[in-house]
Amino acid sequence: MKVLDLQCRSEHVFEGWFASEEDFQSQLQRGLVQCPLCGDGQVHKRLSAPRLNLGATPPGPSALSQSAPLPESPAHPPQQLATWLQQARRMVAESEDVGSRFAEEARKIHAGDADERAIRGQATLQETVQLLDEGIAVLPLPPVLKEPLQ
Repeated sequence: MKVLDLQCRSEHVFEGWFASEEDFQSQLQRGLVQCPLCGDGQVHKRLSAPRLNLGATPPGPSALSQSAPLPESPAHPPQQLATWLQQARRMVAESEDVGSRFAEEARKIHAGDADERAIRGQATLQETVQLLDEGIAVLPLPPVLKEPLQ
């Protein structure tokens, strides 16, 4: 799994997970890679340091990321992070929790067999990759977004 730091024309910085560099390039060419904040499809990779996971416990079967919020840095000023978290929490609050049926519901919505709506839930890494390969846009969210809006 490749984790890439990405940026759109509006300078929103976000993370993307791909099976390989070829998978990233393929999804980018098919217009499947978009900024989660503004929807811009003009995305490019940023320089990033490799992440070495030496002995950490693998995450459980969930579409939610187990990572902490982005640290403060010049690329992520505190106000930008606060704004991003508020927008992401609002999206969570306005979506339907379908639990472990996430992959199944996402496919039904994509095929037009269910009403189009915002959903959230749990999916395994394999299910998430399969959904992306099928052209179904999904966004893994960190658990911190489950906290109430303030």
